[in-house]
Amino acid sequence: MLSLARQCRSAMFLPQTKQLLGVTTRSLPRNGVVRTYMNPVWRRQPLANVIKNANFFKSCGSVIVRLSSNIPQKGKKGIGYWLVSCSGMIFVAVVLGGVTRLTESGLSMVTWKLLGEKMPTNEKEWEEEFKKYQQYPEFKIKNKEMTLSEFKWIWYMEFGHRMWGRAIGAVFLLPAVYFWSRGMFTPAMKKRVVAFGALIGAQGLMGWYMVKSGLEDRFHGESDVPRVSQYRLAAHLSLAFVLYTLFLWSGLDHLLPAETITNASKNAIKASRKFRMVAHTCKGLVFLTAVSGAFVAGLDAGLVYNSFPKMADKWIPDDLLALNPNIVNVTENPTTVQFDHRILGTVTVSVISALYLMSRKRILPRRAYTAAAVLGAVAWLQVALGITTLLTYVPTALAASHQSGSLLLLSSAVWLTHELKRLPK
Repeated sequence: MLSLARQCRSAMFLPQTKQLLGVTTRSLPRNGVVRTYMNPVWRRQPLANVIKNANFFKSCGSVIVRLSSNIPQKGKKGIGYWLVSCSGMIFVAVVLGGVTRLTESGLSMVTWKLLGEKMPTNEKEWEEEFKKYQQYPEFKIKNKEMTLSEFKWIWYMEFGHRMWGRAIGAVFLLPAVYFWSRGMFTPAMKKRVVAFGALIGAQGLMGWYMVKSGLEDRFHGESDVPRVSQYRLAAHLSLAFVLYTLFLWSGLDHLLPAETITNASKNAIKASRKFRMVAHTCKGLVFLTAVSGAFVAGLDAGLVYNSFPKMADKWIPDDLLALNPNIVNVTENPTTVQFDHRILGTVTVSVISALYLMSRKRILPRRAYTAAAVLGAVAWLQVALGITTLLTYVPTALAASHQSGSLLLLSSAVWLTHELKRLPK
């Protein structure tokens, strides 16, 4: 490998290198990308001919010279810390969203503005805000006795959640503009950054679209419970999980590059690649189980059948298919939604446990063994949290911990699959 980046940027050697290689400082890669150039061969010349400038570089053919910069990608660690910080803020946003839902604060703000709602600053403004809330179903059906001080508390909860979401946008956008303007993104990273920005915007719009479903005039009976659509809640949570995963994966690319394995037989490599397929399956199961948990939250399905492992002393409850057509039970019947979440949780922890046992018998990158052990431990912790939350009738602290545990479990699965991304073919 021939590296001439430093010489080509030097005033002393610039004329010679331009004549020899036919390149300028602008043609050099900025972040170490290898380029190929066609160059004349410098062959040995008689001394008399060397003195003549015209004959100093006389071509007798061409060769391919691979030229790369020794300068490492500028700010690679800084970009990695920025990406991980964004993923951490999304983690907190998911926790705040769960607490907001558990405290039934999500419908307290009945308007939405792109640049943020203004916080009431005096008693008159608070009363006006309270009057807006009184026009919607949650107050009319459920909170008729609510006082202004109680309203302020749930309003602050929702306001904090929304402003944290906007803070995520700022923490993403400002460094992204800086890194991009300084030429610190690779072409692939530029595409990711555009995708991240689009997903953050879509997440904000989805949040308001979800809230609107709880403000609609579709709750008419005294027994109706004003709540957001479980479909929109699941979409909102799923989008947050996808965004969190992408930020975390990209952050690991910059801060903890995946290792590979060497000196392994073909059979060992083949077994390791099969192990990677199972790891990706576990990651998919974790995501699917978390989405089913969103339906549990949306329908308050955790408040029915608070027993384990049976449901009302039965393995299969009687009202599992109470709705018609049968397919709607999967997403609209609280009993079925809880039953499906139990099944998915059981399958997920079983497959992850099997994955951990498989890891003991496979040749894997060094950190993959640790990641598999962490994934197994977090999976069983999440199951314990879920059962405890169910048996104790969904207290806010435990329910929020269970939701946070789902993100920790997904993080462990992402870490494991990231460590396996460079297995040899």
